[in-house]
Parts: sequence; C-alpha cells; structure tokens
Amino acid sequence: MKHYMEESADHLYVGMKLERKRITGPELVQLTVEKVAIIRQKLKEAQDRQKSWADIKRRSLEFHPGDKVYLRVSPTRGVMRFGEKGKLSSRYIGPFGVLGKVGR
Repeated sequence: MKHYMEESADHLYVGMKLERKRITGPELVQLTVEKVAIIRQKLKEAQDRQKSWADIKRRSLEFHPGDKVYLRVSPTRGVMRFGEKGKLSSRYIGPFGVLGKVGR
C-alpha cells in the first residue's frame, strides 16, 4: 500500500526552489498545505495592490437637478433593442434630464 502513497514532488514550484525528491504520505500533505498557503498569500497581495491602484482612480459622481445624463443599457444576446441587435445595439440611451435627488 505504501507505493500508492508515494508521489513525485518535482512539479511543485512556487518561486522558491525546484525540489526533486520522493515524498511520501503525510510529508506530501504538509508540503502541499504549505505551498497552497504561500500561493494564497501572494494572490491576496496582488489583489490588494491592484485594488489600491483602482481606488486611486475611482471617484464618486454627484448629479444635480437639470444636469443631462446618459443611461447605460447592458447588452443582452438575442434581444432587439432600439432597432438594432447584438454588437450594433446602443450601449447608452439619452440624454435625460435629472429631476431630483432620491435617497441620501
């Protein structure tokens, strides 16, 4: 039964070093858990870095009565909107005038 538990770890590479040795049973599980934790940490760091850059460029919009705005229409496959279908359909409709503030 031992030969079923043996795995080759030469494919496990996470930017540290390439390991070429035979690993068995619990050692393989422990090594895999450690590598998965490292990968998750690096993915979280990359996600946080991208979010911080996106947040810098993001700004909130505020409209006042009388302003003219366009309404974004999400394209739906196979649905005919405004006389066009597919890629040629309008992405925005309008302009519409803002009548008043709703909510906060």
